[in-house]
Amino acid sequence: MSKTTAMRLVELMVYKEDIHAVLSYLGKLGEFQFQDDVVQKTDDKDGDAAANPDADVYRRLQTVRAELDIPDLKDYTEELSLPTEEDRGTAEKLIAAVEDIHAREIDASKNLSGVADAYTEALAFSNLKMPYSELETLSFLTLRIGKIEDSKFDLLKAKLGGRAILVRVGNDSSRIMVACAKNARFFVDTELKNIGFQPLQVPENFKGIPEDAIDRLAAEKEEKEKVLADVQAERHNFVEAHRDSLLHLLQVFSVGSQIYAVENSLESTQFVYRISGWVPAYLTKDITKALDGMTGGRTGIREFLPSEVQSVISGGEKVPVQLKHGKLVSNFERMIFSYGSPLYGTVDPTPFVAIFFTVLFGIMFGDAGQGLVFLILGILMTKRVIRLGGWEKFNLIFICIGISSTIMGLLTGEFFASAAVLRPFERWVTGLFGTPRDQILPMMPSSDPASITRMFMFFGFTVGVGFIINSTGIIINIINQFSLKRKGVALFGKTGVAGAVFFWYVIVFALRVAFLHHAPALYDWIVMGLTLFLTAFGEPFARLVDGERPVLENGLFAAIIAAVVEIIEVISSYLSNTVSFLRVGAFALAHAVLGFIIEMLAEIAPGPAGIVVLIIGNVIVVVLEGMIVAIQVVRLQYYEFFSKFFTESGREFKPFRFTYGTARIK
Repeated sequence: MSKTTAMRLVELMVYKEDIHAVLSYLGKLGEFQFQDDVVQKTDDKDGDAAANPDADVYRRLQTVRAELDIPDLKDYTEELSLPTEEDRGTAEKLIAAVEDIHAREIDASKNLSGVADAYTEALAFSNLKMPYSELETLSFLTLRIGKIEDSKFDLLKAKLGGRAILVRVGNDSSRIMVACAKNARFFVDTELKNIGFQPLQVPENFKGIPEDAIDRLAAEKEEKEKVLADVQAERHNFVEAHRDSLLHLLQVFSVGSQIYAVENSLESTQFVYRISGWVPAYLTKDITKALDGMTGGRTGIREFLPSEVQSVISGGEKVPVQLKHGKLVSNFERMIFSYGSPLYGTVDPTPFVAIFFTVLFGIMFGDAGQGLVFLILGILMTKRVIRLGGWEKFNLIFICIGISSTIMGLLTGEFFASAAVLRPFERWVTGLFGTPRDQILPMMPSSDPASITRMFMFFGFTVGVGFIINSTGIIINIINQFSLKRKGVALFGKTGVAGAVFFWYVIVFALRVAFLHHAPALYDWIVMGLTLFLTAFGEPFARLVDGERPVLENGLFAAIIAAVVEIIEVISSYLSNTVSFLRVGAFALAHAVLGFIIEMLAEIAPGPAGIVVLIIGNVIVVVLEGMIVAIQVVRLQYYEFFSKFFTESGREFKPFRFTYGTARIK
């Protein structure tokens, strides 16, 4: 049985001039976990610009990207590198240019909005046949008509800005009209007073709004529209010309911000930084060689075994755990770490999880056609032809369960819930070994006594699979406890040697009684009683073997009470762990019955409706029952397999690596 990857603690003493190059190398390597748990997190608060200048530039670039409506990256798309001086200069120019364009676009938009509102309002009342003096009582528009000095026209227009519209009225350039919203009239009146505005008396019988005022508003609106269109066209052209440059800058400053964030968290003197972290043992020579070459031998490097690290010896720190596998088995790693991390130096359970998950899913979901669906989905995800919302990382799991479901479907004779498609194949295979049958492994119960017998045998088979899984978990726990130098627990624990012998002997004893008509003998009771006794008093015996004193830590009476509880726990847990695998047979039977129902409904439905029923039924089974079966398989792994040896969780290896975004150290 393979164990977790051997780890080493590496301590680096790095000169200030080399720190960025060293951190860049470690981040790209992605195999170095800081001893003090330096954590990378995307966050907008990375400290002030002086402490992390690259994070400040990165945030400003993100603002620019948003203003230009350019979709953000999800991950790096180019080789990781640090920002150069040229990149810094380009970034500042690009940011300044976009800020200028954005400011001008906002101003143009505000100006157009004001003119458009005034024009629309004035146009609405242009044909209104009522005295001008009554317009203000009906409109949201405030109008002021009067005279100012011609030289002050531009000054007044600048002061009013976008809050009011100023136009000349008539042939006299000193006559003006000011239009604004009601809520801006006090501001407008104040500015008019300051500029020396002299209101004109509008004749009482004057009706509507002067035609030349409306024409001037229309002309100004057209002018503002053109200004805004020109700015927007400039922005569009800028995006086309600088999109790739901006995305490149975002990536390099993302890397730079993370390096600064890590650097700011390290112990240092004026000239030297200290870096300590865990790396896989098989990489230490390569790392040492690379750092020596990179820094010209200026970096001090020390390597420690976990047994030489004081914090590990004292129990204050756990050695991080890495599980090293090929592509297939590594697909199942997340199932391990979602439950907990194995302890360092213990057995790696991932290969067993891969086998057990694949086999159990196939038994419970036996259909050759539906299995091919999973297989094809897995292949398409591997080839990156389709994406299923992040499920692509489990592509090889889809392939595995697809193969196992297809094999089980060939045994049961099911193909997309139909028992007829594979019938020639089933009869040919069974004919090679005797009388041809419609199915190699019939699952549907019938009135035939042989069918009932086969069903009970199948349930017995699933319990046997459970026995193998439970036993594997027990053996892993025994090996783990001896590896951790916990001999007492390995020998006398519930899932130690004593508990294992009790469990195995009871199973063998039950099989002998059931099938060999064995009469219980004295030695049977002695073996079962002795192993149960050793398990019940496992804690005192473990303390005795490990040299811990006192043996009866809480006294004899407490030990007896604990032993009684332990007996109940041992018997009930082993019984439930074994019987729990009956659900595997139950789900396999339910799957066959559901397929039979779909086939019957398809036969009853008239004409093409039968095909529709068959398609919909299979889709429901693949999606819903596939999810239910997967959940049940995970449950069996967690509660029946993992519970045997996951008595304590370790620490997952989470190395420092660059992730797109900025970093904050906690």
